[in-house]
Parts: sequence; C-alpha cells; structure tokens
Amino acid sequence: MAKRDYYEVLGVQKGASEDEIKKAYRKIAMANHPDTHPNDKAAEERFKEASEAYEVLSDSNKRAGYDQFGFAGVDGMGGGGGYQNVYRDFSDLFSGTSFNDIFGSFFGGGSRRRSATDPIQGQTLQMEITIDFKDAVFGTKKEISFGHEVSCHQCGGSGGSGRRTCPTCNGSGSVVQSSGFFQVRTTCPACNGKGSVIDSPCASCHGSGKEVKHEKLSVTIPAGSDDGTRLVLREKGDAGENGGRAGDLLLYIRVRPDKYFIREDSDVYIQIPISFTQAAMGATMYVPSLEGGELKLDIPSGTQHGKLLRLKGKGVPVFKGGDRRGDMYVKVLIDVPKHLSFKAKRVMQELENELKSTNKPEPRRFES
Repeated sequence: MAKRDYYEVLGVQKGASEDEIKKAYRKIAMANHPDTHPNDKAAEERFKEASEAYEVLSDSNKRAGYDQFGFAGVDGMGGGGGYQNVYRDFSDLFSGTSFNDIFGSFFGGGSRRRSATDPIQGQTLQMEITIDFKDAVFGTKKEISFGHEVSCHQCGGSGGSGRRTCPTCNGSGSVVQSSGFFQVRTTCPACNGKGSVIDSPCASCHGSGKEVKHEKLSVTIPAGSDDGTRLVLREKGDAGENGGRAGDLLLYIRVRPDKYFIREDSDVYIQIPISFTQAAMGATMYVPSLEGGELKLDIPSGTQHGKLLRLKGKGVPVFKGGDRRGDMYVKVLIDVPKHLSFKAKRVMQELENELKSTNKPEPRRFES
C-alpha cells in the first residue's frame, strides 16, 4: 500500500507551524496508542503512521527535504553510526562576502569595508542528537562526536612561509567589478579575502592554515529539555582568522516518544483503563510515575469516560526553572468488557433495571 502524504496523516496544512504539527500528532497518538487499544491492528497502524509523519515534519531538515522531493527527500536521513551530521550556517553560501560588501557597494554605499587583517569569527556549526524521553525529562550526560576546523598543527595557522601582499587586490581582500552604472565589491578570488598570498604553502593544510579535527565531547543535557531544545557550546565551531574567536556549536535535541507518556511543555499526559464499577463507585488506582515508580490516584465516584484527573507537580521539571515541575494529567478510559458470564449478565441486567427507574437520559451536544 502506498504511503499517505505526511501532512494528510496529521491532518494539517503544508504551511503548518511546529506547534500545530506537535498538537496534531499528540491528538492522534493519544487516540490510537497501542497500550490503550490492545489487539487493535488498525489503531496500531494509525499510531505508527502518525509517529513516522511527526518524526519527519518536526525536523526542519527532514521537512525541507520532504517538501521539495517527497518521500525520496527523506530516504536515508535517519540516524547512523560514525560521526554525527554537522551543518554550517547559511552564511557559508556567500563564501566570505558579507551583505554589506554586496549592497554597500551599490551607488557608493557608505558602510565601512572590512579590512583583510580584521579578526574574523569562525563559522558556527549545527548538529542534532537524539535522546530518550526520560533523559530529556531528568537530564543526562551524552558523548557527541563531531568534526570542526582548527588551526593547522604543522604551520600553527600561518598557512606556510613567504607571505606577501596579494597583487590582485593590493592587500584589501576584495575587488570591485563594474557593470555599466553598477559597481559590486566581492571577495578577491586570488587570496580568498585574506589580503595576502603565500609563496610556500604548508604541505599539510595547503595554505589554508586550517585542518579538520574530529573531537569527542561530554555534554550535559539539562533536566526539562524538550524536542527542539537548543544548546550552545561556545567556541566549539570552526576556528577564526586573524585572531578572531572560534564559532559556536549549536546542538539541537531530538526526543524519542515514550511508551506511555505524551508531553506538552512541562505537563505530561497518560491514559489508564478502569472498569465501569470503578468509575461509578470510585476507586483508588496506582499509575506509573515519570521516575519509574507508582503514584496514588483517587478516582471519584461518577467519573465519566475521558475525564482528566490532575496530579499536581508530578510532571516534567521546568527547563532551567529550579525545583519547579509541571503537572501530570491522567485520562480515564472506561473499559467495557466484551465477554460476560451468565451470572455477570444477570447482575448487569438488574443494575440496568435499577438505573432506568432513577435516571432519564437526556440528549447531549455532539463533541468530536
């Protein structure tokens, strides 16, 4: 069977926001979770289909690939071994030519041109790491592997010997191209904006002054992190030039869905089935806690199907919020037995007769 469009699966428009996608997924997941629909293959397939759609549409890179190329755009984008994917900022597209360099040169624009000897900050890098739900809730330490540019170990970042002023740009690092009325200043192609050239380039880095270093780093994931949380690792990006500071490494957190809990900000939601008699007469239940133990939950008499019961302060720690925590909400599902013994049927019939004499059903407004 052919796959359905991911936006269609979640019931959202193609231009839907990240928050709209998240809410749509949570609604489908709560309505079709395998633990509340045992042996229901259709619900299980809907849950899996929605989870696959959410995994792609909640990831900006995967979503962009899907929007442009469909399912072919996300094939092979799952996790893998080796060094994790690292992406440079979009400023790489301009190859060292700033917007001021381009637009400031129109009509003799007045912005100051950067000197070839000015310090230049290194590129900021981006990468993702996927962690378990409980690790995001309570925090953890993870080791990441990444590659970034550092000063060449052989030449110390100089690029080699015999450095002299670039004859093409006369040391300015940029050249002016004229086309009729317009003049555009761009990076010098001979020295790549450095303002100088090297007669004897370093054999190791070929004159660039940089080399790629693969590094492993232990990172602390704060308690309360959520899917999409961004951590900034200062000066773990590419090395700068002319004494400029290194760029940063932006680490984006991706969180695997939990078997039982669904999260919304610092609150969590879970569903539990109860019997008709427990709902009618009230009961004391024990539900799973985030810590792995159990929490006591009082079911009031007369509880209706779908009722949300709140356990205050039993949710997720607030991200960088000290000791504050969100709440846990338990959705009660009345479990109707499919098979009854003769004795059970007789008792249920007696109950039905009693309820008919005391309760008169009234029509209610339909709610989806």
